[in-house]
Amino acid sequence: MKNILKFIIVFVLTLFARTVVRRYRPKIVMVTGSVGKTSTKDAVAAVLAQRFFVRKSEKSFNSEFGVPFTILGVSNPWNNPFAWLSVMRNALALMFLPNHYPNMLVLEVGADKPGDLARILHIATPDAVVVTLLPDIPVHVEAYACPDAVREEEFSPATALAAAAPLIVPADDPYALDRALRMPAHVISYGTAEDASVCLQGIGFYEEEGMVTGMTASVRMGDEEGMCVVKGSVGRTQVLPVAAALAMAKAFHIPLGEALTALEWYEPPPGRGRLFTGKNDSIIIDDSYNASPVAVEEALTTLKTFPRANGAVKGRRIAILGDMLELGRYSVMEHERISALADDSADVVVAVGIRARVFAAVPKHAEVLLFDNAHAAALALVEYVRPGDVILVKGSQSIRTERIVKALLANPEDVVRLVRQEKKWKQKV
Repeated sequence: MKNILKFIIVFVLTLFARTVVRRYRPKIVMVTGSVGKTSTKDAVAAVLAQRFFVRKSEKSFNSEFGVPFTILGVSNPWNNPFAWLSVMRNALALMFLPNHYPNMLVLEVGADKPGDLARILHIATPDAVVVTLLPDIPVHVEAYACPDAVREEEFSPATALAAAAPLIVPADDPYALDRALRMPAHVISYGTAEDASVCLQGIGFYEEEGMVTGMTASVRMGDEEGMCVVKGSVGRTQVLPVAAALAMAKAFHIPLGEALTALEWYEPPPGRGRLFTGKNDSIIIDDSYNASPVAVEEALTTLKTFPRANGAVKGRRIAILGDMLELGRYSVMEHERISALADDSADVVVAVGIRARVFAAVPKHAEVLLFDNAHAAALALVEYVRPGDVILVKGSQSIRTERIVKALLANPEDVVRLVRQEKKWKQKV
């Protein structure tokens, strides 16, 4: 019965969303890929808002529910029947009454299982596509025959593009680049490769008064050059969304200077490398939104290279790592690989979850602490951290490692800047 009800709701939402798209004919930018979609979507929307009336996907609403919600301009009604009635009223108003509708939609699209993106492409056809990283072992791989099947699906929005339409791809990703070069689209690349259309160089930590407050890089786009700064978050992956947004600016003939000015207001979403002051004068790198192998690898690199504050006590590098889920038969192999990287990057490895116990098997240098869940880890770690400690927190969504971040915050008011703080999430175990 539940599946039948879901089918009916998706059918009605799809019908409404398709009708709205046909009526208002907005340009549609789709952001797809395995890593960094939400950050990229936010950065792209920030740049395009300089020239267009833009609506973007809220948070990570990228499913057959989330995409129609964005098109209709409504929030997720969850299980509230009155909120669902409001969704229907909004949809009918858009379909039959005059409205000032956006002329640009920036839609994040994602797939948990085969066919998900085909259903989304049935709702709307993109005018431009941004592809983020397509790694060796993508997230959700357990639902697919092989990793390449995931990459094919995640790249599939690009196949819906008209000839010569903008296709933005990471120049450092051979999977994405190879597929793009076989397309009739107008390919614009971004990344650290020397021949990238938008080339990043000198990626490093941004410091103010001796304290790390973000990331910085120099940018070259054709004959134009500039500097970009991303404040509030750390990691190489926090700069790549900016480069993708600049590539989209190039596609729409927005000068580099204008695009960089627009990005001064860009802030990475919660749970993506966000910096916080922790208890006992520690530093927290909150990367708790989700965890795939390539994302954990990047986060550990960030932890390993994070500079010490001027004059600060030399603390420990602590990696709090939760289970990486949805990896299927690749799970043990990838947890073992990350275990070795964690030992090389951290003085202390805190493993949270059953699968994460593999982290205790390989490390020889790092101290290892094991916890069954985030609640237990949060209780124990409050008194464990010391002045100068740099603490990375990362884990798959279901592990809820944001609870650990919350417990370690020096300023309780910072909790509103964490991921999954809505009432519905807090009610979940």
